[in-house]
Amino acid sequence: KRSEMVDKVRGFMKYKRRGDAYRNPKKRTKDYKEISARLSDGELQVQAARCMDCGVPFCQSNTTGCPIGNIIPKWNDLVFQNQWEEALNRLLMTNNFPEFTGRVCPAPCEGSCVLGINELPVAIKSIECAIIDRGFEMGWMNPRPPTVRTGKKVAIIGSGPAGLAAADQLNKAGHSVTVYDRNDRFGGLLMYGIPNMKLDKGVVQRRIDLMAAEGISFVPNTHVGVTHSVNDIRHANDALVLATGATWPRDLPIANRNLDGIHFAMEFLQLNTQSLLDSELNDGKYISAKGKHVVVIGGGDTGCDCIATSLRHGAASIVNFELLPQPPATRAKDNPWPQFPRVFKQDYGHSEVQSHFGKDPREYSIVTKEFVSDGNGKVKGLNTIRVEWTQDASGRWSMKEVGGTEQYFQADLVLLSMGFMGPEAELLKSVGVKLDGRSNIDTPKGSYRTSVGNVFAAGDARRGQSLIVWGINEGRQCAREVDEYLVGNTLLPVTGGLQRRSLKELTVEAYQATPVATA
Repeated sequence: KRSEMVDKVRGFMKYKRRGDAYRNPKKRTKDYKEISARLSDGELQVQAARCMDCGVPFCQSNTTGCPIGNIIPKWNDLVFQNQWEEALNRLLMTNNFPEFTGRVCPAPCEGSCVLGINELPVAIKSIECAIIDRGFEMGWMNPRPPTVRTGKKVAIIGSGPAGLAAADQLNKAGHSVTVYDRNDRFGGLLMYGIPNMKLDKGVVQRRIDLMAAEGISFVPNTHVGVTHSVNDIRHANDALVLATGATWPRDLPIANRNLDGIHFAMEFLQLNTQSLLDSELNDGKYISAKGKHVVVIGGGDTGCDCIATSLRHGAASIVNFELLPQPPATRAKDNPWPQFPRVFKQDYGHSEVQSHFGKDPREYSIVTKEFVSDGNGKVKGLNTIRVEWTQDASGRWSMKEVGGTEQYFQADLVLLSMGFMGPEAELLKSVGVKLDGRSNIDTPKGSYRTSVGNVFAAGDARRGQSLIVWGINEGRQCAREVDEYLVGNTLLPVTGGLQRRSLKELTVEAYQATPVATA
């Protein structure tokens, strides 16, 4: 057996990290297929052997590691032993959608891996993705509708990670769940916010189809709060979950903002994916970067996705503005392990641009002062200035403009990728839920219930812009609270896949299990 040939005891010392490799950038930018090439079974077993007996597995801690508490060392060991189906069962105890997190999560689990203190961390994300993909390939991911229905009805508005996770959990509990989305396809950010080359839309649709086969109803093209009454839906159901995401984009209100050619990043990305799925980009219903000088203002995953999409269109040039300084090559003193490492890295879009144009597209510590018009209502460039960041004695950072660093950049397509301000307001006003100081839906600490009766909230709409994995956790924990509200108790698991039992329940259970002495 290969497991006897691979050294599990000394694997963390003997074997080097190897994660999923990207396809050649010159070739992959000619299509929208997924950029990653998966590891072989043998390579995955070697990577699983690097997972050591570390005592305290910080990777599965939901404070510094995995927000959903994936039991990572266990399923790593099961993969090493070639027990793939059992590894899948362990993974699904904590994560409803590992095919999403295994592809697009930044992997905070790897940032807190104990091996990462002095070596590269275990390739956890690659192993996770391999487990769930194996599950679908082997036919282990079959529909499992609940055997008993409670008679309770739940409506969920929004089909992103939080909405889908809440729907999946509540359906498992036996409630009748209906998911509404304003788009023509389901998945929210997963479908239209992340490009196909990072997350194939067939993977998203496969999950939607599985959930539908398990009894969840999906209603598309329904803009609740605008074209459909949210209160009608609320009164027709026993509970309502708001999982609309944080889709209100941060704008850049400077001179000439109204010029043609300036767009929000999500508008650019959604139209591209929609046209790709509808017509292979033949319908022309997208914002084309072909032959254009593109400037992306703002970094992060969304900025990188804009870069990569623009390159596939055939952009003439691509520049990416970052407000903050370039991160250090290694952890700074204020960023110790097991925190997520804030270090310089070149993501897929950056490396693609460097491969094609010979230079990383990012410009750091730069501020756009004004958009420049071509005289006909269209943008032709941007005037910028560099900034300097300083830290005071209290640790607070501030920036100031550096005189003499003014610079003009040519641009006939500008994409604003500066994050999000919170959920859109129309729906929330209709429901009447209370908002917090950041314009998110307000709930008591540790709770997902809003200020309105049977209305709950989960995901970015409640906690603010965050990761997919946090959205899944939000949906799962919100479902627990909804379930308890509907039937008085819940057996749905807490973070980490465990059931929370009261001391009274455990005491009664222990008493009932105690043998009774007979004369």
